[in-house]
Amino acid sequence: MQAWDFYTTNELKARGWLKRQLEIQASGLCGHLDSIWPDVRDSAWIGGSREGWERVPYWLDGFIPLAYLLEDRDMIARAGRYVDAILRAQRPDGWICPCKDEERSGYDPWAVLLISKVLTVCYDCSKDVRIPEALYRLLRNAYELLQSGEIRLFNWGKFRYFEGLIAVCFLYAHCGEDWLLRLAALLKAQGTDYGSLTGLWKTPLNRWRFETHIVNIAMMLKAEALECTLTGAPYTDQAEALHKLLERYNGTPVGLFTGDECLSGLSPIQGTELCAVVEQMYAYEWLYACTGEDKWAERLELLAFNALPAACSDDMWAHQYVQMSNQIACEIFPGKPVFRTNGADAHIFGLEPNFGCCTANFGQGWPKFALSAFLHRGDTVVSAVPVPSELTDGGIHIVLETDYPFENRLVYTVETDRPFTLVVRAPSFAENLTVNGEAPSGELRFSFRAGDRRTLELRFGVTPRFASRPHGLSAVRCGSLVFSVPIAYEKRVHEYVRDGVERKAPYCDYEYLPRSDWNYAYCGSLSAPARKAVGKVPFSSEAPPVVLRASVRKIGWGYEDGYETVCAKVPHCVVPVSEPEEVLLYPYGCAKLRMTELPVVDGIKP
Repeated sequence: MQAWDFYTTNELKARGWLKRQLEIQASGLCGHLDSIWPDVRDSAWIGGSREGWERVPYWLDGFIPLAYLLEDRDMIARAGRYVDAILRAQRPDGWICPCKDEERSGYDPWAVLLISKVLTVCYDCSKDVRIPEALYRLLRNAYELLQSGEIRLFNWGKFRYFEGLIAVCFLYAHCGEDWLLRLAALLKAQGTDYGSLTGLWKTPLNRWRFETHIVNIAMMLKAEALECTLTGAPYTDQAEALHKLLERYNGTPVGLFTGDECLSGLSPIQGTELCAVVEQMYAYEWLYACTGEDKWAERLELLAFNALPAACSDDMWAHQYVQMSNQIACEIFPGKPVFRTNGADAHIFGLEPNFGCCTANFGQGWPKFALSAFLHRGDTVVSAVPVPSELTDGGIHIVLETDYPFENRLVYTVETDRPFTLVVRAPSFAENLTVNGEAPSGELRFSFRAGDRRTLELRFGVTPRFASRPHGLSAVRCGSLVFSVPIAYEKRVHEYVRDGVERKAPYCDYEYLPRSDWNYAYCGSLSAPARKAVGKVPFSSEAPPVVLRASVRKIGWGYEDGYETVCAKVPHCVVPVSEPEEVLLYPYGCAKLRMTELPVVDGIKP
């Protein structure tokens, strides 16, 4: 059923602000974990004594495509050191994970599924001829062990069984052997039926459980699409049904579902784990490729342009474990955290606040998003996400110059020595769209002949609007950007050593404490976007490339009971206590402290 195929780093490169975003990531935490963080630097995956399960695979999943997108020889060599060690350590029977033979039955097979996926990513980037054979032996071994009952899916492997389908699809396309279909069936049979769990998603519990863990759920959305792509079974659009349910009971203004760590309802002061952000993005990338449905690409944009940059410092040396829509401080809670199941440091910025999975995993977000800019099938290329990029596919060469989503102008320069069709996905919110100055009729589909050299300039408008939120609140959205009232802050730096792990600037912990008012309600209309050139930091917290102006009034919002740096879930009183004033609204991804969901007073309705 797959509608589109992904390009690799060999054909697709980032340009403009997107390339700069990748460069910042490479200069920050993701680009240095192999030298500063023991769980990667000294991992059992390369013969060390530290964690030998998910952290190195997680890191490689983002670091490898990042290195190849940037064509950074040093990074490529460093990634190769890890891949070489992993392939060298593969057992004669195909087992590849770093545990003793007698420990296999107790080793959560999630790592088996994860490393198999990572090897497909590595092959796409490097074309390392060793990988298909290693992957064949790995998956054949997994099939035999699962079939015999020597190992079974449990814990994380049971709830993430579908991640193994990515490697199964890859290898089946290479060799077409039927045992791979039987392996897929075994994974599903031992995996979790999420359709039977939806009753648990409606009422959040202050209790940790696999069934409501937000990262499991974010990953799960692509399961049926992968299964149907592999088997050819009819697609029922289960992802859409589950998405609607999650959005209804746990949705946020930026397209996430609350989960700190488990589903947490509709409160703007509950958080979402960063792993869930990048895994939900990855699910949408696959859903768009498999179904060709524009809604998944548009939902992908919403996450990438808002939730992903919001959870990292400007220099990407620090990240949050969880982010909140209404986040007036990021501090270590002195008492019981406001979150349902996370710890006291879960929303500070740091090396590994709360838990280290996000430290390793967040790096896949931007590189895989960059590889979703263009997709293809046969003689058709689709511009799926209109970000600055360059495609070289045989005789086809396309350069897309744009500052989207900060502006609404796209310039495609196309040269080709063979015929093909370019499809451009227009955002659903685009107003007065023109192509080379003229309004198009119907789908944006352009045919090219061998020898053509053409430029397509697309322009469109976007109107800021209030979007209704639960609890009588509203959020401001303009195209794919959500806007927030930014809160000025004081940054506190914490350097220390814990459990043998050094936190030293810039990879230490940071608290952000508020230094400006935040207790506002909207009371007037929104201005048109005011734009300027995108700077060296695209999602800058100091100089955002686009802002809105809004009229607001102070209200008696108050604090959540028992907390001094957490705003109440809903205002204590919406009666204005000040005259109207004008404030600048920042893109959500630029506002590290922010109020995103506010009431509307003075008769203005969303």
